[in-house]
Amino acid sequence: MTRPVIALIDADNIAATHAAKILGIATSLGRVDVRRCYLNAKKATEWLCQSDFRAIHAGCGKNGADILMAMDAMEFAIGGQSLAFVLASSDSDFSHLAHRLRERGHTVHGVGEAKTLAPFRAACSTFTQIGPSSTAIPAPKPPASFKPPLAAGELEKTIRSVIAQHSKNGKGMLLTEFYPKMHQQHGVRISSYPEKTWRAFFLARMQQFDIDPRGTDAYVRCRPAGFVAPEAVTGRA
Repeated sequence: MTRPVIALIDADNIAATHAAKILGIATSLGRVDVRRCYLNAKKATEWLCQSDFRAIHAGCGKNGADILMAMDAMEFAIGGQSLAFVLASSDSDFSHLAHRLRERGHTVHGVGEAKTLAPFRAACSTFTQIGPSSTAIPAPKPPASFKPPLAAGELEKTIRSVIAQHSKNGKGMLLTEFYPKMHQQHGVRISSYPEKTWRAFFLARMQQFDIDPRGTDAYVRCRPAGFVAPEAVTGRA
């Protein structure tokens, strides 16, 4: 003998566009004796226009629909007859209700959208996902100005050319001007490199660069000896 079906919908959580789908799932299980959707009737919702389901006003309080739906389900469950419940919600809090209904010998067919978490899915005898499937969010594309980090040695040469181009009276280049120039002219962001900051970068290369103490008027300079080719040093010796 087919079990009577009790279809209960958390209408504050499930869109009315899924009404026909939910009803189809319920009728495939047997005779649907109870068709209820729980909601705050003071809010504009298409569920109030669904003649296939009886709209139950759960008040304006928080979680009112959830609580009333759970109370009604347990009221049906305490009878001696074995029932098939259809619980339509994407709220994983209904996993507790699903467990209790199954403990009393009833079957629970969960229905929810892709956002439904695993606890509710697992608590049901079966679970049907409705609506569009969740899709992975593509990684953002890098900005058009992005350039891959320069290879070791190439970055130092680029830095030297920028400092030489903007050096003031042999003092070198202001750090506050150096940062934006490296990005504007060569698309270089120090965050792409292990040091993460230009000051740390220069301090790690004191044989090639000289940098002033911190301050808004700090300069960075090239040390000429740091860029002498090995063969030139050998030739002098």
